Amino acid sequence: MTENNIKLTFPSLFGETVRKFGDHNSYTFVGEKPRTYNESAKEIRALMAFLEKLGIEPGDKVAILSNNIPNWSSAFFSVTFMGAVVVPVLPDFSPNEVSNVLTHSGARALFVSSSQINKIEEFKSDELETRILIEDYTILSHGNKTAIYDPSAEPVKQYDVSEDDLASIIYTSGTTGRSKGVMLTHKNICLNARKGEVIQPVNENDRFLSVLPLSHTYENTLGLILPLLGGSCVYYLRKPPTPSVLIPAMAEVKPTIMLTVPLIMEKVYFNKILPTFTEKKLLNLLYKIPFIRKKLHSIAGKKLYKTFGGNLKFFGIGGAKLNKTVERFLLEAKFPYAIGYGLTETSPLLAGANPSKSVLDSTGPAIEGIEIKINDPDPRSGEGEIWARGATIMKGYYKEPELTSEVLTPDGWFKTGDLGLFDSKGNLYIKGRLKNMILGSSGENIYPEEIESVINNFRFVVESLVIQQKGKLVAYVHLNMEELEKKYQMLKDDVTRQYEQKKDELLLELQEYVNSRVSKFAQINKVVIQPDPFQKTATMKIKRYLYAQA
Repeated sequence: MTENNIKLTFPSLFGETVRKFGDHNSYTFVGEKPRTYNESAKEIRALMAFLEKLGIEPGDKVAILSNNIPNWSSAFFSVTFMGAVVVPVLPDFSPNEVSNVLTHSGARALFVSSSQINKIEEFKSDELETRILIEDYTILSHGNKTAIYDPSAEPVKQYDVSEDDLASIIYTSGTTGRSKGVMLTHKNICLNARKGEVIQPVNENDRFLSVLPLSHTYENTLGLILPLLGGSCVYYLRKPPTPSVLIPAMAEVKPTIMLTVPLIMEKVYFNKILPTFTEKKLLNLLYKIPFIRKKLHSIAGKKLYKTFGGNLKFFGIGGAKLNKTVERFLLEAKFPYAIGYGLTETSPLLAGANPSKSVLDSTGPAIEGIEIKINDPDPRSGEGEIWARGATIMKGYYKEPELTSEVLTPDGWFKTGDLGLFDSKGNLYIKGRLKNMILGSSGENIYPEEIESVINNFRFVVESLVIQQKGKLVAYVHLNMEELEKKYQMLKDDVTRQYEQKKDELLLELQEYVNSRVSKFAQINKVVIQPDPFQKTATMKIKRYLYAQA
């Protein structure tokens, strides 16, 4: 129980919100009339009655395969309020990955959006009896053809959900290949949202603009449960968050809180902000002078703030490491950004700070109630694997006791697989993934993420990946071809010869640029063009395992 005797379960927290903020807005699409918390509560109860008719019972697994829509939230709550277990499936999963999740979880029912139906057309399973179209709750397949969704129905049974009951199994789309089912309890998620609220309090006047998939723990806990705690309203987009969709949406919603991944702000900085300072020779020279750069960043920050709707008080960035140059811009621009650190297995937040306390290149301190330690730190650098312990750590991996025992110690420590260190003030700094670390020829620890951060600051580079081949470091780079063509108009006259020449010059310049900025043992031996964008996870981390044998 918490200090005010509210159980840390979804039905308890939702009930408390309805009691306090029933007439306030809960969630909606941008540009459409929001439903109130009272209306959402009624819909959730009608859905519970519907699931009862379809034979769903406590402990059953019910999957959701859909892009973010208001009905996603109602489906999620209806399942968990019954003591059943929700299995959120990432909408960018391939049909094969979706089949694996549905089979491994043993899902008995599935809410699916019309845009995702094609992924399950070939899927056959004796366990998956029910398929429901999430947009209007019509039955796509089920033995009981007479069951229909009745918006005025009430559930027949009473459900007593406890804090330690399993709430969801979230399948990670990891950077290392195999997707694992992370088991999170009601308490894991609810407590994590509560601790997030300590960092950034929310209230009934807050407006969240949702741009990340609800099926990912980051958005699920901090973009769905956290706003619920304060009676805030969440706005969803009908289309993917491209600039042409996002900019008018932000102007309309005027969000106070947004949760994003680094790629969003990195694109804004490198494609829109940096070119304005570097296009003209004089301005480019002035931009290199620190006090002038800070002044220019301050001016650009005010414009950026207006672009984001002019009301932001918390712009959360997590899921991957933010480019340090971009973060320096945000800090000097006084933009209300905050870096968070966590994993699916930790519900997710482990460390973070309010925008007013952001420290360059750090995720801030451990959140309240969580212990973080650096296990077996290097005596010289203080670096080591980050271990965490507390009430927001997962129960384990579903049906994978051996994998669970590899990452959870008998005394409750979770091995994150991330390398980091603390400063004297308790701020955590992430160096990279343990599995990604490359051992240099003289035994030095080389973090590819740090080299990639330097590469990504180079003009025309969109993204990069550093791997070791035959003992040498090789950088794969994906370039912005449009910008390249704009710069070298003559490419259109004699494409092949001149392009190859310019490309070789650029790659050589890039190699020299990087090697002048990294240590001797982190020197790049070769730069290779990656013609297509790298394949990524839901939080826009490159799936390294796909390229490791390149």
